[in-house]
Amino acid sequence: MDIVFDESQPIYTQIMKGVLRDIATGALLPGDKLFSVRDFAKQAKTNPNTVQRAYTELERIGVVETQRGQGTFVSDNPEIAREVRSEMTSSTVQSFVEEMRRLRYSDSDILALVSRQLAANDAVDADRAGEDNSGARDDDSDGGVH
Repeated sequence: MDIVFDESQPIYTQIMKGVLRDIATGALLPGDKLFSVRDFAKQAKTNPNTVQRAYTELERIGVVETQRGQGTFVSDNPEIAREVRSEMTSSTVQSFVEEMRRLRYSDSDILALVSRQLAANDAVDADRAGEDNSGARDDDSDGGVH
């Protein structure tokens, strides 16, 4: 998990969000073991108490389970990823819409802006796919060595 800490938010909440994002995207699956508190703290260059607080909060909301002497694991509930993803999506969309309304955009303007951005992203993705496939042909004249 890659976490770049933002000074405007408590580190433990950022750790929680990182774990939740990994669950939502399938990078962490039900039953997967999380890093130990010490290993995570060392990797993230933060205090082990901060990591422990994040793990405790994740356990409190039912996302992870701590097994004494074995570690902390993503809950075995197969619906957990769907639920986490749904909650994260709802929260993200709500924040986006609220911010756009604060900027005084109408709902139709918001939809138009999002549609335009999605079309632009599709164009960029298509260009990238074309670039990736342009060198895909392997001329065996060099024995596959490039």
